[in-house]
Amino acid sequence: MKKKFSFHVDLDSFIPASDKEKEYLVQMRPSSTFFKDGIRRLYKNKVAFVSFIIIAVITLSSIIIPFFWPYSYDQQLGVQPGKPVDSSYKNLSPFEYGKTEQEMIDNGESVFPHIFGTDKSGRDYFIRVIYGTRISLAVGFFASVIVLVIGMLIGAISGYFGGKVDMIIMRIVDVIYSLPDMLMVILLSAVLKQALDLTGTFLEPIGSNIISLFIVFALLYWVGMSRLVRGQILSLREQEYVLSAKATGAKGGWVIKKHLIPNCISVIIISAALQIPSAIFTESYLSFLGLGVDAPMPSLGSLASDALNGISTYPYRLVIPAIMISLIVLSLNLFGDGLRDAFDPKLND
Repeated sequence: MKKKFSFHVDLDSFIPASDKEKEYLVQMRPSSTFFKDGIRRLYKNKVAFVSFIIIAVITLSSIIIPFFWPYSYDQQLGVQPGKPVDSSYKNLSPFEYGKTEQEMIDNGESVFPHIFGTDKSGRDYFIRVIYGTRISLAVGFFASVIVLVIGMLIGAISGYFGGKVDMIIMRIVDVIYSLPDMLMVILLSAVLKQALDLTGTFLEPIGSNIISLFIVFALLYWVGMSRLVRGQILSLREQEYVLSAKATGAKGGWVIKKHLIPNCISVIIISAALQIPSAIFTESYLSFLGLGVDAPMPSLGSLASDALNGISTYPYRLVIPAIMISLIVLSLNLFGDGLRDAFDPKLND
């Protein structure tokens, strides 16, 4: 004979959790978000985190300092209308003053110091370095955006449609890869500099050299991004959710935008982050060769080029922009490597 078991639960004996207990459970709940896990891994990477802080400090300084600095990047000190040029402002060493400024100091007035001295034209060198850093960072960022957009678009089309479309695009990519990189960049920059006439247009303040530099990046530097995106799309286009979207009548553009690109966005962002230091270095050596930004607008490369004339007398004028370029490029590369280690799923299995 089977015995029947029964039990009774007194619901009145249960006590609701307090707010503090609920908060503790929420805090102890493990994160299941890919982005949060990536940020946590990135924070633990001390080299990448310090590099990010350096990049943030340099970027914010280049944006904020020119607003309250008393000197302008193109202001020639000692040059006043109707008066002879005061040559005492030219080639000042750090924390030296011109003749008029020294007289003001002797009379008890305060004069803002020239931290890095002045250049051969009597312009404050510190603000020129800061402004040159801003230009180099801006060129690197916008060039990377151009490469990202063009490479992502062409790579997605090539990987999704395949067949003859993929073959034609990849042959174009192979041709561009076979071209001598440095030579093509220099030739295109020189030709476009002469061909572009921006007089009277809204692009005139930017200058033909920077516009030609962006065109060079749009023509040559998208191939790496396109290959990366193509490879990701090829591995994702046969997934069940993509086939299901196709079966419901979704068009190719919608599938690419809603399913394929979002699933490889982490790899794309990492590649774009690693493209920024390459763009900054390219702009720097083009400016060093005289094919970069238009004078009197400074760039770190043009500042280093101008410093060559007085390298034996004023070596710090070459050392300062060289250190700034090295610091920016190294920090961006280390931060990009940290992003890759933190967000690449293949490295975190």
